[in-house]
Amino acid sequence: MRALREEWQRLLSSKIARNTGWMLAGQGGNLFLQAAYFVLMSRLLGSTEYGIFIGAFAFTSLIATYSAMGSGTLLLRYVSTDAGRFAAYWGNILLITTALSAILILAASFAAPHLLNPASAALVVITGLANCFCGEITRNASMVFQAFERLSVTAGLGLATSLLRLCAVTAMYFTLHHATALQWSVVSLAVSAFAAVAAVIAVTVNYGWPHFSMQLARLRIAEGFGYSFAFSTSTVFNDVDKSMLSHYGMNTANGVYGLAYRAIDMATMPVIALRDASISRFFRSGAVSRHDTKIFAFRLLKRASPISFLISFILFFAAPLIPLLAGPSFAESAAAVRWLCLLPLFRSVHQITGSGIVGLGKQIYRTASTLTVAGANFGLNLWFIPAYGWRGAAWTSLFSDGLLAVLNFGLLLFLCRSGDEAQASR
Repeated sequence: MRALREEWQRLLSSKIARNTGWMLAGQGGNLFLQAAYFVLMSRLLGSTEYGIFIGAFAFTSLIATYSAMGSGTLLLRYVSTDAGRFAAYWGNILLITTALSAILILAASFAAPHLLNPASAALVVITGLANCFCGEITRNASMVFQAFERLSVTAGLGLATSLLRLCAVTAMYFTLHHATALQWSVVSLAVSAFAAVAAVIAVTVNYGWPHFSMQLARLRIAEGFGYSFAFSTSTVFNDVDKSMLSHYGMNTANGVYGLAYRAIDMATMPVIALRDASISRFFRSGAVSRHDTKIFAFRLLKRASPISFLISFILFFAAPLIPLLAGPSFAESAAAVRWLCLLPLFRSVHQITGSGIVGLGKQIYRTASTLTVAGANFGLNLWFIPAYGWRGAAWTSLFSDGLLAVLNFGLLLFLCRSGDEAQASR
C-alpha cells in the first residue's frame, strides 16, 4: 500500500511538473514578448500618455472580475472533477459575461468623469470593452483548458495574445513613431477582441458547443459572487493606486509607476505559472484531506520562494536598465522597481496559500483576508498618494502584499489544523 501511495504521489508530482513546465514555457515566451511590447509601447506613448492610458485601464480592471461573476472559477472547480458538466458551465460563462459586462461598462462610463482625470475618463468605454468583456472571455476560456489540465493550450492562448499585441505596437511604432493614449486604446481593443474570438473557437473545437442553464446560474450565483468579490479585492490593491494617481491628475507619475508595476507583474510570471498549474489539484486534494492540502501547499512554497527571492534580487540590481530601454521620460521607473522588488516574494506566499484555502472550499476566509488588505490599501493610499505621489503608492503596495502573505499563510495553517483536530476527535 505504501509503495502504491508513493508511486501515485510521484505520478501526481510529475504531472504537476509537466503542467508547470508548460506554463513556464508559455510565461517565459510571454515574458520575452511582453518585454519587447512594453519597451516599444513606452517609447510610442511616453510617460504622460501611458499614464493616461493606465489610469483608464486600471479603473476598468477594478470592475472586470464582476463581468463573469466567478463563472470561470466555478467551471474550474466543478468541471475538473466531472467533465460532463462542461457545456452548461461554459455556456453560462458566455451568457453572464456578455450581459454583465454591458451593464458594468455603462455604469463605469457615468462614474469615470467623477473619479478620473478627463483624459483617462474619455477612454473608459474602450478599455472597459477590452477588459470587462474581451479580456474576461479570453481568461475564462483559458480556465477551461486548466480544468482539463491541458496547460499547453492555456499557455498557447497567452502567447498568441502577447504576440498580437507586440505586432500591433510594432506596426504603430514604425509608422507613427508617437501615438496618443486614445489611439493605442483602440488598437488594444481590436487585439483583445481578436484574442477573445480565437479563444472561444478553440474551446468549441476541443470540447463542443455551450449550453445555457439559468437553473445552474441561479444555483451557483452566490458562490460565483464570492469568487468575484475575492478576486476584485485582490484587484483593488493592485490597481486602485493607479486609478487614484489618475484621479489626482498625476499622469506622468502614473506612467512611471505603472511601467514599474508592469515590470514586477512580468517578473512574477513563474509564481503565477506554478499557481495556475496546481489550482485544479488543490480542488481535488481539498475534497479529500486538509492535511494533504497543507503538505501540497508547503511543497509548492519550497519551490516558489527561492525562485521569487532570486527574482527580487535581480529586479533590484537590473532596475537602472528600464529607462535605457523605455526612454528618458521613464527615468524614475528604476527607483519605483527597487521599491517594489519584494512583491514577487510576497506574492509567491499569498498566491499559493490562497489557492490552498480556496481548494479547501473556504473561499470566505480568503475573501476576508483580501478584503481586510484592500481596505488598508485604500486608506493608506488616500493618505500617501496626495503627499508622496507614486512613492506613496509603492510603500502601500509593499505593505499590502506583505500583510496578505502573512494572513493567508496563517489562515491555511489554522484551517488545516482545525480540520485535523476535528477528524481526530471523531
